Amino acid sequence: MNKTVNQKAWFLILPVLLLVAFSAVIPLMTVVNYSVQDTFGRNEFFWAGLEWFEQMLASERMWNALGRQIAFTSIILAIQIPLGVFVALNMPKKGFWASFCLVLMSLPLLIPWNVVGTIWQIFGRVDIGLLGYTLNAIGIDYNYTQDFYAAWITVVMMDVWHWTSLVALLAYAGLQSIPDAYYQAAKIDQAGRWKVFRFIELPKIMGVLMIAILLRFMDSFMIYTEPFVVTGGGPGNSTTFLSIDLVKMALGQFDLGPAAAFSIMYYLVILLVSYVFYTVMTNLDKRDGH
Repeated sequence: MNKTVNQKAWFLILPVLLLVAFSAVIPLMTVVNYSVQDTFGRNEFFWAGLEWFEQMLASERMWNALGRQIAFTSIILAIQIPLGVFVALNMPKKGFWASFCLVLMSLPLLIPWNVVGTIWQIFGRVDIGLLGYTLNAIGIDYNYTQDFYAAWITVVMMDVWHWTSLVALLAYAGLQSIPDAYYQAAKIDQAGRWKVFRFIELPKIMGVLMIAILLRFMDSFMIYTEPFVVTGGGPGNSTTFLSIDLVKMALGQFDLGPAAAFSIMYYLVILLVSYVFYTVMTNLDKRDGH
């Protein structure tokens, strides 16, 4: 028996498709256009081919920014994932305090990125900031505008404060979905706390943790507003990550061709790593399904 397929549902998602095309595809094509052409003004363009890509691949500036970006992302993932899981494991499971902790953990996520940067910029100042003034008062030489290590510590602490809550909430949701039967079986077997975590909780929340890692990777790899507000990419270029370097190249120097090539390679790196994470998560789901 032949079934009639109703295609009218496409009209319901057509506005979304048009919006995505307008807000994503068209700007991307514009960037691609700039990446293979050169201009000397007056809206006159000349074919450049892969010249800008070759220039960026040979650029020490881009590789240095990429190294700083990878280091930053690796540090915050190494801190936030274990810390978020630890917080989730120690949060109340039910009752008033569970709701209170959930609301409290959500507060940093509600603060706009530029406001987070402003908060930590003031918090770390040595003249009026609580952190900067206190550290210098007890004899610790701290000045994030002049010292490389102080700038990095400040930026990392700011990101940990802002985004660890996301990891904790995702891990908490994963823990809440584990049936009580698993814990009852572990209690009968007299399993210790570490074994319960290692063999029950961690495998069950692994899929959620992969989502958390993916989200935090993408966001940290594209971070711009917070470090720019706090340090402006300094001192020197010590906190000039890929996004900040790209904006300086495109808007500060108005090198549209190199900046476009830079942004496409930047996009491809994020897309590749995201695909790897997606593949891993898909394999985990298939394994859990079996």
